[in-house]
Amino acid sequence: MDFKLTQEQLMLQDTAARLVRDTYGFEQREAFSQREHGFSHEFMQQLGDLGLCAVPFAEGYGGFGGSGVETLLIMTELGRGLCLEPYLQSVIFAGGLVAQLGSGAQKETLLPSLGNAALQMAVAVDEPQSHYQLNDVQTLAEPVTGGWKLNGRKSVVVGGQSAGLILVSARTSRGVRDEQGISLFLLDPHAPGVRRRAYPTMDGRMACDLYLEDVFVRSDAVLGGVGEALPALRYQQGRCIAAQCAEAVGSMEAACALTLDYLKTRQQFGQPIGKFQVLQHRMVDMRIELDQATSMTLLAAGVADQEDSEERSRVLAAAKFIVSRTSRFVADQGIQLHGGIGLTWEYMLSHHARHLLMVARQFGDDDHHLRVYSSLMRVA
Repeated sequence: MDFKLTQEQLMLQDTAARLVRDTYGFEQREAFSQREHGFSHEFMQQLGDLGLCAVPFAEGYGGFGGSGVETLLIMTELGRGLCLEPYLQSVIFAGGLVAQLGSGAQKETLLPSLGNAALQMAVAVDEPQSHYQLNDVQTLAEPVTGGWKLNGRKSVVVGGQSAGLILVSARTSRGVRDEQGISLFLLDPHAPGVRRRAYPTMDGRMACDLYLEDVFVRSDAVLGGVGEALPALRYQQGRCIAAQCAEAVGSMEAACALTLDYLKTRQQFGQPIGKFQVLQHRMVDMRIELDQATSMTLLAAGVADQEDSEERSRVLAAAKFIVSRTSRFVADQGIQLHGGIGLTWEYMLSHHARHLLMVARQFGDDDHHLRVYSSLMRVA
């Protein structure tokens, strides 16, 4: 297998790296996190102006027709800089759902706006009781004259506090955990009956809980067929998992670099602490785990945009399992090797550690994906 990047991919990687390097210093990130919505709209617009938001979309909608590899290159750099913008939720998740399920009119309207960052979207699928199960939907959609009436609650909608449109999963038929009868709706968060409670997550990003009380949406706000959204949700969440693995690898690379630099400069007993063999072994263990996670991330990127299959699902579950475990390991070891300074808010490593712990649980933790992988195994 040829792992060499093409000239175009190298240029894309360099563009993303330079943008993050020039914009996302530690002080700038802290300033962005204090803004109303918790990130920089200007940086998100730069991503759009440089075409980075349009990379995954088809050329007919102003995109570049990029694959999971191109997404990996962008997400790795965003992870390296711990960028706060909801690129993953808006471009990859919401944009992927629109591209897969949207009507011609919906695609023509939404995808170019997502590609140039004029529109930010979010996806509301998690509920307080669902625990990673996309089919566990208690939010209800009842047919009414001219459309639907939504009632329910969605939790931890990352980027939902600032989204111009939110994709909401709701049950239009069948039982609470049935795999049929789940639909997706394009929701205006400013519509009557919608309430958002915004809060920071443990890694500094913003999210919201979404409360829906007799919210009316028109018939043309349904994305895809009524009651048929679950396969697309699972497929697009798989693309998100591959992208998030790449983001985690970028963050882990930065955390390892910070830790290695600290071991080279921190003096104890008249010499750098990196001279002590036991600390060298720990640093080597971090790099070994990171290399394994990087390999699995490359594999996930290669299958992310393939047709849905058991093999694709197995690879993505395995990748998320490995990356989740490695994220926790790198975060823990980085803090241990730094000592007390590794936990301080004023030092970048603590932010990488918090983000990696968040990554280990978003879209399913390691235990969840181990069960998914086990269920997909075939006995010879």
